[in-house]
Amino acid sequence: MGSKWKLLIIRNLLQCPWRFNELKKNLEGISQKVLTDSLRSMENDGLVIRTVYPEVPPRVEYSLSELCLTLKPILDSMVEWGNAYKQM
Repeated sequence: MGSKWKLLIIRNLLQCPWRFNELKKNLEGISQKVLTDSLRSMENDGLVIRTVYPEVPPRVEYSLSELCLTLKPILDSMVEWGNAYKQM
């Protein structure tokens, strides 16, 4: 969770599962390498689930694990604090 990109990836994945290229297009400024490294790291930490569908061409989707979903109340509190801070 030590990079700004990981929080933004989680923010997107809270909405629904995303494919790699969808994430890359939505996260303006992220490089392919950083996105790949972030997703791999989060998968290894048990925060992201990578699902490969047996299709041609292969389709891969990323979603949040149950463990990562437990962060939602914390992230919601951060959003609430940020909105209150903007209004000061």
